[in-house]
Amino acid sequence: MRARRPAGAASAPREVGSVRPYVVDGGTAVVTGAAGGIGEALARALAARGSHLALLDRDAERLEGVASALRAAHPLLGVRTYVVDLADRAATARALDAVRADHPRVTLVVSNAGVALGGLFRHLTLEEFWWVVEVNLRATVQVVSALLPALREQPGSHVVTVASIFGVVAPPGQSAYATSKFAVRGFTEALRAELRPDGVGVTCVMPGGVRTRIAQDARGAASLSAEDVAAGRASFQRLLTMDPADVAEQVLDAVERRRPRLLVGWSAKLPALLERLVPGASTRVLGLLARSSAPGRRLLRGR
Repeated sequence: MRARRPAGAASAPREVGSVRPYVVDGGTAVVTGAAGGIGEALARALAARGSHLALLDRDAERLEGVASALRAAHPLLGVRTYVVDLADRAATARALDAVRADHPRVTLVVSNAGVALGGLFRHLTLEEFWWVVEVNLRATVQVVSALLPALREQPGSHVVTVASIFGVVAPPGQSAYATSKFAVRGFTEALRAELRPDGVGVTCVMPGGVRTRIAQDARGAASLSAEDVAAGRASFQRLLTMDPADVAEQVLDAVERRRPRLLVGWSAKLPALLERLVPGASTRVLGLLARSSAPGRRLLRGR
């Protein structure tokens, strides 16, 4: 059995600016939203490359299923789970305390957990709006804040935040989600500049439509009918075409190469390009597409 290298340690590493290439093998990765979708795919890809894992999710049954499969496939790796609803600040703090106690040498943090909410801003309650921001933004900030001391003690460590193409363009009906993801992008940009002198890399991932449970689990504004919410979920689900395993490989490649940003899939790259060339055009196009379907019209109109 070959010896593990410390994360970030490679023979005569090629420097990328002031941050050395990241080495997955032998490191310890903390992944939120690990019970399915991109988080589960990342956990599998990281384990295949030799990383120990601390996995967080609110779905205890699914999370344990993922962890059990990983332990069976990779018996020499440490795989620990932490069941937590990231919408709960106090519970999140307790879970992160446990992660730090169990894993003093964290080398990679992936803030991937996220929630979605459909409905025009005027149809949302502030409680609904802030729920999205709490999970998508505040939890990301809280996770990074709690684990940053450990990361700074490991030169060559890395942070990944998972934003969205809706952190680049903002379609109607996604005011809360877009707010949270634009903010995640801004947080990540500032964090990257601050951590570069410490040798810590930071990547912001902006996926397009990935086959995850986000559409199934998405909430609709309480003012909308159950029929309209279900129709909106079904319409949303049809846009999710990318395989999470493919996305995970692209993310890890970006981490190893220390790429600052990663747009995943043409459903992200094309709107981002259009937005850069003709500011505002992508949002108008997305609005037209949303209104072109009966479910989209009902969701945006509300009742």
